[in-house]
Amino acid sequence: SNTDHSALIDNLPLGLQTLAVILSVVTVVVAGRYLIVPLLRVVALARVRELLTASALLIVLGITFLMQLVGLSPALGAFLGGVVLATSEFKHELESTLEPFKGLLLGLFFMAVGASINFIVIGEYPLLISGLVIGVIFIKGIVLFAVGSLFKMKIDQKLLLTVGLAQIGEFAFVLLSFAYQLNILGTDQLDMMLVVTALTMTLAPILGLLNERFILTRIGTKKTEHGPIDHIAKSHKVILVGFGHFGSTVGRFLRASGVEATILDQDSNRVELLRKMGFDVYYGDATRLELLESAGISDAHILVSAIDDPDISVPLAKLLKDKFPDLKLMFRAKNRYDAYELLQLGIDNVYRESLETSVKLAGDVLHHMGHRRYTVHRQSQKFIQYDEEGLRRLSDRPKSRKEYIFKVREEIQQQEKQLEEDLKRGIISDDTQWDTHEMQLAAKKKS
Repeated sequence: SNTDHSALIDNLPLGLQTLAVILSVVTVVVAGRYLIVPLLRVVALARVRELLTASALLIVLGITFLMQLVGLSPALGAFLGGVVLATSEFKHELESTLEPFKGLLLGLFFMAVGASINFIVIGEYPLLISGLVIGVIFIKGIVLFAVGSLFKMKIDQKLLLTVGLAQIGEFAFVLLSFAYQLNILGTDQLDMMLVVTALTMTLAPILGLLNERFILTRIGTKKTEHGPIDHIAKSHKVILVGFGHFGSTVGRFLRASGVEATILDQDSNRVELLRKMGFDVYYGDATRLELLESAGISDAHILVSAIDDPDISVPLAKLLKDKFPDLKLMFRAKNRYDAYELLQLGIDNVYRESLETSVKLAGDVLHHMGHRRYTVHRQSQKFIQYDEEGLRRLSDRPKSRKEYIFKVREEIQQQEKQLEEDLKRGIISDDTQWDTHEMQLAAKKKS
């Protein structure tokens, strides 16, 4: 025997040993559902996180010890304990508690596995190991590609599935160790299989890179610098770049108001889906000049960029300012820092995606705290005005972080002072009036 099993089942016939192992696993699963989880509920009543964590660790250790008694490896026992806890309602609580230790323990696991691998085997059996590695990846690739076809995935998704899961999984280290303990594998076979597993895991990211760089670009499912341009049958006075959650809202509102836009998006899956929904969307990278010309940019009046990725929106802004200086540009910015960069490029119409929503929420809080609707409405508009003015002043940011923080603090203090003065002036004057009769009626209906 490679390792000493517990005396509890050592002297039993092989059939009874197998039965004991199966009964132990079934016992753990049943106990997990009807005993362990109810026990954790009782522990949770104490509302002490440390007690819940300690109880979970004790349960895992107990299951591990039980698995050792029937001859299974401690790693397999710990895995089974984790499966039991994963089926409980305490899964997310335990995950958040153990999250800081996950990376450390995972690193230790792979260090231990790496230290146990005998790489001398590669030099002794290079052809055999190469054949095993290629064979495993090839066979898994065929199976995964067939599964992707069965579920009617697109070609790029099938390729991603194939290369992403073509390697032997990490759990193989546990299973190989278990097989070695049961004398299913000898030392030479174990060393060889560990090397094959490690090599397939090493090759997996390389295959993914090759798939992304060379295969997807050739079949036209990933943007490429020299890929084909989607034929645009009709151009409009407005070009909308990016049709995700933000851009689709802009496009729908424009179309509902009678303004059609030429829509460009570089997500092939989204383009196909939106076309089925009735939107006239075209696939392509808007940072390519030939695509913009095909979209009729020379006749367009406005280009709206609804892209939140500065790695795309900034090059697009530079291209448009250089090639089409008279075109009116309206750009989405994800945050203040992206807005600074666009303003520095000369994009005057920059729209931060969270500004209006956050001010609206703050206004609703003020209303529920007893402030008049008109007061809240006016203060909200003033806040946006002052914040936009401050954004433009701060767009020429100093190189020193300390100086920038000082300027931001000054800007915040100035805005708060302006809003406080506006509020005092509003209270003294007639603060119950709206600009129009319709706005007054709308406010009364909401009250």
